[in-house]
Amino acid sequence: MYDIAASVAACLRAGTRVDVAWAVQTDGFGDRREPSPGPSPTRVANEALAITPGGGRIGGVLRGSANPQLAELARDRSNRLVRVSVSEFEAQLAGLPAGGQALCLLVEATRMPAALWERLRRRDPICLVARLDGDQVTSVDLYDRDTVADAGEEAARLYGRGASDTLMTSDAVVTVLWPVPKLVIAGTGPIVDALRANAELLGWQVQVASEPSHATGLIAGLSALDNVVVASHDLELAGTALQAALTSEAGYIGALANRRTQQARADWLAYRGVTDLSRVHSPAGLDIGSRTPPEIAVAVLAEALAVRSGSPAAHLRDRSGPG
Repeated sequence: MYDIAASVAACLRAGTRVDVAWAVQTDGFGDRREPSPGPSPTRVANEALAITPGGGRIGGVLRGSANPQLAELARDRSNRLVRVSVSEFEAQLAGLPAGGQALCLLVEATRMPAALWERLRRRDPICLVARLDGDQVTSVDLYDRDTVADAGEEAARLYGRGASDTLMTSDAVVTVLWPVPKLVIAGTGPIVDALRANAELLGWQVQVASEPSHATGLIAGLSALDNVVVASHDLELAGTALQAALTSEAGYIGALANRRTQQARADWLAYRGVTDLSRVHSPAGLDIGSRTPPEIAVAVLAEALAVRSGSPAAHLRDRSGPG
């Protein structure tokens, strides 16, 4: 839902109707984690689809496989719990392991809390509780870390897990949304490949840019949760990516390069009026003696984690505390 927040907010400002849909339970889709039959909580709670009356669609549910059905259901009636079915063929086209069925909430954006879209734009973790009367949505309430206790014990417990998930009760649907960090990498080559592989192990959303205009587009709108790593020796790509990163809210900006390349980038930026490079970690990475691309990737991502958490990246054995 984070990815559609800006578009939904723009529709609301323009007075355009927009319906929002997201999956709350799934049955099938190759999910083997639940041994018992029946729907299991979806692991795609961050996915959402915005639908406008003119046929516009932004985002997707179940990798877009449910979009046509949800758009058709929105034309009929929103503010309700609906069921969609995805065939094996549709699942294959969408890159899903298998077909299945899903229960989705379909709610008009004006019926959702007005503060929600700004909170999502900032990539805050939030909890939504949709109250139900049968399959009808009667209200949607917004909670955060300071107020989630007021949402009830089950909602607070789900939120406390620190991951996106959903839970259905007899008269409500609880949706917890935790943002996934993004990593934008500018460049190509073995180190970029290693960065992508290691970041995906962390569950991050990774995007790679090999052209300056592409890098600018990917970096725009990043939040403090997100990361940018410049791993290109192409001055135009590296400089453009760094310039975009420094005007964004990205929490970590790393640049891989030798001293001479660092100076060339600094000169490129200075010529364009960018002289404060204090946010750039260059050379990027913790000093762990890394030499190979996978080792360098580990060092860079470890530094990104340390910067985001405010950790001094000391040895755990040197820290005091309970054993």
